[in-house]
Parts: sequence; C-alpha cells; structure tokens
Amino acid sequence: MIDTLAAQRVRLLGLDVDGVLTNNAVYLGLAGGERVEFKQFDIRDGLGIHLARRAGLRVAWISGRFSEATALRAAELDVDDLVQEDAARKVPALAELLARHGLGWDEVAFVGDDLADLPVMRRVGLPIAVADAVGEIREAAAYVSRLPGGAGAVREVVEVLLRTRGEWDDVLESYLRQREVRA
Repeated sequence: MIDTLAAQRVRLLGLDVDGVLTNNAVYLGLAGGERVEFKQFDIRDGLGIHLARRAGLRVAWISGRFSEATALRAAELDVDDLVQEDAARKVPALAELLARHGLGWDEVAFVGDDLADLPVMRRVGLPIAVADAVGEIREAAAYVSRLPGGAGAVREVVEVLLRTRGEWDDVLESYLRQREVRA
C-alpha cells in the first residue's frame, strides 16, 4: 500500500512513457516514404489519467526520447505536460517543470520502469514502479503495481493513490454520473 502522508502531498503524477504507458514495444516502418512509429497504449491507462485529472492532479509525461506517437496520445488525453527529452535527462526536465508550476519534489508521484527513471525516483516524494520494472527501480519504489507497464498499471496506480487519499469514491461517482446525463 501507499503511505498516506506521501499520497496526500501529491499534486503531480509523473509518468515515464515507454515501459509504463506502453509495453515497451516500438513499431517502426515506412509509409509513403516517410518514417512512421507506432506504440501500443492501454485504454484503461487513459481512463486512469482522466480520473487523476478529475481529482485535481496534474499529469505529466516525462519521456527519454521524442516520439510523435507519444505526442498524439498525450494530446488525445489532454495531458497537462509532455516532456520528451531525447538524452533521457529527466531530472533537469522535471525540475524545470516543477519550478514553472511552483511545486516541490515531495509533491510528485512518479511511475517508472527502467534505469533512466532511477534519478527521478530517488528525488520524488512517492516513487512507484510497474510490476515488470527492472530490479533497481522496484527497489527504489514505495509501491510496485501488480500490473505490468502498458497493461493497465497506470490505471491501477491512480486508483490506489486516490483510494489512499480517500478520494476514489467521489471521483468515481462523479465520472459515472457524467455518463448518465444526456447531452
């Protein structure tokens, strides 16, 4: 379970992309002579992101590589912040983001899976690993999801975080009521 005090401080949910929001697979090819890249995102994670934002959390994706597929999915989900840092220098990228929003490291929950995430995991208030993360990431985590990256782990993390904060029932009911109303 997640520490209640750490969960209460969280204002920003930071997510690595490859291996957390995806299953780590990258499909590359050519279409009309142009390079194309496809990634598989889990639809349940999209709902989790929506619920986190509904609860008032900022959601930031912090990736160690640029990908148009990532940018498309982030825009589709109306993610608050997308940082694609080609050299995988995530600490300075996240530090800049925190300064811009007036947030401290202790107000961040970050979900990671691989070694490039470790410097961030060591700084944030609530480090979280997906089930199939490398050993160093799991060891640094305050919580390890049951589900692997790209298979609903983010949705699971959001639910556990909101349940720990005592917000899950209200956020869920609000979401469900919105689906009952006709436009």
